[in-house]
Amino acid sequence: MAMHSYTAIVEKEGDMYVALCPELDVVSQGESIEQATANLKEAVELFVECADPQEIAKRQHGEVYVTRFEAVHG
Repeated sequence: MAMHSYTAIVEKEGDMYVALCPELDVVSQGESIEQATANLKEAVELFVECADPQEIAKRQHGEVYVTRFEAVHG
C-alpha cells in the first residue's frame, strides 16, 4: 500500500475539536486534538478505500499551505 501525507487543520468548536483534511475536503471531530486527528486519519483512510477514483481525483487538491496573517479591523 502506498503511503501519502495529508494536512490536518484542527480548531476548537464548543467542547469538541474539528479536524479538516484540506487536500480531500474530509472532516471529523473528537473530544481532544489527538482524538480529532486520529478520527480524521480513519475518515481519510475509509474515504480513499471506498470512494470512486474519479471522486478522489475531483476532490484532490495540490499542495496546501497553512499560514497566518494579520488584518486590520474595527
